Amino acid sequence: MRDLAPALLILGTRGIPASHGGFETFAERLALHLAARGWRVGVYCERDVERVGRRVSTTMWRGIELITVEVAATGPAATLAFDAFCAHDAVTRGGVCLVLGYNGAIFLPYLRLRGATILTNMDGIEWRRPKWSLAVRAFFWVSEWIAAWSSHRLIADHPAIADHLATRRPRRAIATIPYGGDPIRAPKEAPIRTLGLEPDRFLVSIARIEPDNNVLAFVEAFSRKPRSTKLVVLGTFDPSNAYHRALRRAAREGVVFPGAIYEAETVQALRHHARAYLHGHTVGGTNPSLVEALWAGNAVIAHDNAFNRGTAGDGQFYFSDVDGCERAIETVLGDDAAVAAARAAARRRSAAFSWNDILAAYEREARRLGGYPPMSEPITDDAPAMRPGAGGLPLRRTAGAAADPVA
Repeated sequence: MRDLAPALLILGTRGIPASHGGFETFAERLALHLAARGWRVGVYCERDVERVGRRVSTTMWRGIELITVEVAATGPAATLAFDAFCAHDAVTRGGVCLVLGYNGAIFLPYLRLRGATILTNMDGIEWRRPKWSLAVRAFFWVSEWIAAWSSHRLIADHPAIADHLATRRPRRAIATIPYGGDPIRAPKEAPIRTLGLEPDRFLVSIARIEPDNNVLAFVEAFSRKPRSTKLVVLGTFDPSNAYHRALRRAAREGVVFPGAIYEAETVQALRHHARAYLHGHTVGGTNPSLVEALWAGNAVIAHDNAFNRGTAGDGQFYFSDVDGCERAIETVLGDDAAVAAARAAARRRSAAFSWNDILAAYEREARRLGGYPPMSEPITDDAPAMRPGAGGLPLRRTAGAAADPVA
């Protein structure tokens, strides 16, 4: 007889409480949501050690079982080892396995053959990122296929990702559920003033410093002429990285590099008080940083692609090259009415990314897949504002457009 309490195991993150990125934040939100609703929830957490003392241990945190796995490796080997031990342990426990991302997909066939029920959030199209070598891209391409066919059901966080996954699995195996965010309630000015900034007199980019995030385009476009505002570029810089060095060389007066900032209060203040948020991501689905910008009511300058348009909507500013980025910056810095309209559009659009709806949609999927009784209260289906034809904005590009704390 099935245990009356539904059960879920969350794999694929470094663990909670969240301190690393978007997936960890989501895992924490979902785990707390389900635990409060009577689920038995376990979250796998990685602990890096010099020597393994106890491979797997468990503790309770706010009603959630934290399953800690000790790993004595480093780099990619540590990630694969962690995923392997998580999969080996998960088959000994009951419940649905929610896997976040497909980096450890090579272990999913083992999970499935051992009788586990697998629900996988497929994240972005990792093998398209130009930063990876050909061998790494091939690994991710194969991993995507393995995850697509080893999982019982797939979750796409964006309609464009769902379209891509439909080339791997039938659409009936795919659910579309975006990423969520929270409103930012007028943070203090002190954190930005400490950085030498003034409200509404700076632009901000919050991203990993990588070619597919177009950070260099922002710096080059901004640096083409003297500005009375500043450009703040958050992110970790590596002097040995050629792209990072090019970014430094391109920067002129007014470009500020404060490094990576993880303090939530400072990041929220940077978003809230910015003239606009710059988002250059080209690969991925519903990006957490872009969602947070919408909830902050930011005007957005974004690379023009289906992922960004499908998230931010048509009320923002889009570019396809450095010239287009410069034109967008000129408009944002010189047109108060356009900025006010974009900010209002962002606040309206943010309603499509409500955590309450998103967590309820995940619970519904887990209940169906695990064979648990349905939820007693009705919920909306698959975050309808994100589905073309159901109230969402159409996914299209402007004429002439070219075809991841820090995100």
